[in-house]
Amino acid sequence: MEANDPREPKYNFSELEPKWRQRWAKQELYRTRDDSGKPKFYCLDMFPYPSGSGLHVGHWRGYVISDVIARYKLLTGHEVLHPMGWDAFGLPAENDAIKKGLHPRANTQSNIDNIRRQLQEIGTVYDWSREISTVDPDYYRWTQWIFVQFFKRGLAYQKEMPINWCPSCKTGLANEEAVGGVCDRCGSAVEPKSMKQWMLKITAYAEKLLQGLETLDWPEKVKTMQRNWIGKSEGASVTFTAANAETGAQVPVTVFTTRPDTLFGATYLVLAPEHELVAQLTVAGQRAAVEAYAAQAKRQKDIERIAEGREKTGVFTGSYAENPVNGEQLPIWVADYVLAGYGTGAIMAVPAHDHRDFAFAVKFHLPIRCIINPQIDTAEPADISGGEPVTAAELKDAGKRAQLADAIRAGQLCWAGDGELINSGCEKRGLSISGLAVPEAKKKITDWLAARGQGAAQVQYKMRDWIFARQRYWGEPIPIIHCPTCGAVPVPEDQLPVRLPEVEKYQPTGTGASPLAAIREWVEVPCPVCGGQAERETDTMPQWAGSSWYFLRYASPRCATHLVDPAAAQRWLPVDLYIGGIEHAILHLLYARFFNRFLHDLGAVGFAEPFTRLFNQGMVTRYSEKFDEVRKMSKSEGNVVSPDELVAKYGTDALRLYELFIGPPEEDSEWNDAGIVGVHKMLRRLFEYVLRHQGDTATGSQTQRALHKLVRQATEKMADFRLNTLVANFMECANTVVCGDGSGEESCAPADLEKLIVVLAPFAPHWAEELWSRLGHADTVFRAAWPAFDPALTVDAELEVAVQVLGKVRGTIRLPKGADPAAMRAAAEAEPNVAKYLAGRTIVKAVCVPDRIVNFIVR
Repeated sequence: MEANDPREPKYNFSELEPKWRQRWAKQELYRTRDDSGKPKFYCLDMFPYPSGSGLHVGHWRGYVISDVIARYKLLTGHEVLHPMGWDAFGLPAENDAIKKGLHPRANTQSNIDNIRRQLQEIGTVYDWSREISTVDPDYYRWTQWIFVQFFKRGLAYQKEMPINWCPSCKTGLANEEAVGGVCDRCGSAVEPKSMKQWMLKITAYAEKLLQGLETLDWPEKVKTMQRNWIGKSEGASVTFTAANAETGAQVPVTVFTTRPDTLFGATYLVLAPEHELVAQLTVAGQRAAVEAYAAQAKRQKDIERIAEGREKTGVFTGSYAENPVNGEQLPIWVADYVLAGYGTGAIMAVPAHDHRDFAFAVKFHLPIRCIINPQIDTAEPADISGGEPVTAAELKDAGKRAQLADAIRAGQLCWAGDGELINSGCEKRGLSISGLAVPEAKKKITDWLAARGQGAAQVQYKMRDWIFARQRYWGEPIPIIHCPTCGAVPVPEDQLPVRLPEVEKYQPTGTGASPLAAIREWVEVPCPVCGGQAERETDTMPQWAGSSWYFLRYASPRCATHLVDPAAAQRWLPVDLYIGGIEHAILHLLYARFFNRFLHDLGAVGFAEPFTRLFNQGMVTRYSEKFDEVRKMSKSEGNVVSPDELVAKYGTDALRLYELFIGPPEEDSEWNDAGIVGVHKMLRRLFEYVLRHQGDTATGSQTQRALHKLVRQATEKMADFRLNTLVANFMECANTVVCGDGSGEESCAPADLEKLIVVLAPFAPHWAEELWSRLGHADTVFRAAWPAFDPALTVDAELEVAVQVLGKVRGTIRLPKGADPAAMRAAAEAEPNVAKYLAGRTIVKAVCVPDRIVNFIVR
């Protein structure tokens, strides 16, 4: 028999799935047309690092989600751009090559070829004609061009600074890559190291990045994570006046505080050990102690220095600073709980109202002055510290609250809550904020400081500038030439790209110098400005460089004159739906938004935000024998499930459906192979059902209702990603229209069979194409139209109604939807079990709620 012979109803997925993938590729079925005139839909996956041996079922899940949505949009009349490429530069790819003993270029290409094969086996609707790779010189030419534009506008600069150094990866890391004091790639503890680094001034875009979040259809969790990382703080700069320990000259000490209203409660200042004023403000008798303390502090990680509950340490400089609001002389301390990179590196300490300051003041016997009358009646346990922990139960006791309030006012406990200002005035200086609420007090004291040139309202951000250099081989060369006469000058744009030289030895040196520094014939070049002898920059860009703008390149991947062709950008951008993991919430997404906003300001793109809607898929987890717990799939933990065996046994389409069925797509789900059997069985039963009924001329009423209900469910659930429950709806529909071995099932006309096929097509594309072809269609099912549904047919014709006697359910009845109360009562009285409870009793009242319940009141 021929493959399409309708007399052969068997579901032979091992033959039909490869057949349809070959046809799709030959026909270039999913090649995106720029000039189709259809409304556009740009669906994008976060492209993968080709740094492993292949995809497991956890990887599959995200790609299946995006493919389902892309195929659905094809069926709803959109021209879909759904591209794929490779984030192939950087630490992940280089470390993988080192592990295998291969060159990064060869190893990366091998990984790409394998993952591309796996993605094609998923049956994804990618337009492979637009495939890009960040290691392609035609691509990274434009990555370098963007860096040159940053440099020309003062947003790329070099600076000697302490950085996060990973001793395993042997490179510097951005703060975002070392959260918690560990390298986000290898997990090694990072070390502080002072190096001259290339930086991108992302802080210049802090407010734009913050405000832009309000325009985005993103999960609130991701937006909150970005807001917290940007860390906007509104407050005031305050200038205290100290004296140089050697010369006696006045030295301004500026602090930033979000609580200028608490200035009257400040009893000491603290400088970070790295602060530039430490040397000037340390008296001779304290110099040895301060220097020893600073040296010790600099060897510690920031995360350790600010750890919650860590015992406070510090040393007195011997100097004092004048408080501008009252003239009080405050001792200046050096302590490691203050970091040089945050704020000004100096703080005013208000121990009565800050937990860390309180602990420090208690240890070193410094004054504690209460200047906020505690609102103890509304206190939370976290508002109070310094003694035995306070419980919520204790705060409900009026007597205990009164004791706590007295202790706070006496400076015996720390109060971090709200309240009116007390003890806050200086008659001599004509300033008092006592009796004011916090907002009014902040404004009054800030205005007073500003009028005297000793402070000003100020906004600061926690986010630091981006360390944009790596001391590694496998990355985009930074297009800068260092000239002894002209300084750092950019490579002329017509000389881009600066190609990464071919080398045999590429392993990191561990000295802080890139392996490129040893290739003198590549390093030594004439200066583009003066023609004199100069040298190339030998650090390379971080792995995030190419991935921070790749979404733009897909619109016109072969354009030689612009990083994105203006007409193509107008047609396709921004991205309508971006799909990827929550682990990229800060790093990649923040960097991509920064690049795009810079390019928008440059006039290179016409939109400020790159990703209109974001969807984060959950991880697929599995039990790890190594850790004896359920964890994220990882080859090193021995809990990876390869899709290959499952595809061979059940087929690609069954695995696609099961990937979605295991749980809500936005949540983590634990993998268990057992459920795939039911999904495969459903596809087989529906396949055989369609072929049995392709000659029918009419559709049975029950089947018609089931199909219209399914179309409605699919239409509604695709909009908000309720894909797991939609797969359950497919199964429910299959059970309705297919009765066991086919005996007793209703007929189904061709138009209704087509509804079934089209609705399942995004989920099981090979299955759908085969059936569509067998129904006589020459063209692909994905050029069909998404079916409509009749709302009247989506409502159940009959409903199950509970019957109660004196409020207790005694039975159920089935009634036509909308049955009147008389019919409901009659059917309820006739129900045998209900009749048993009514026997011998008088019905006082029958309460009938249409379509819901009957309740008999009896005596």
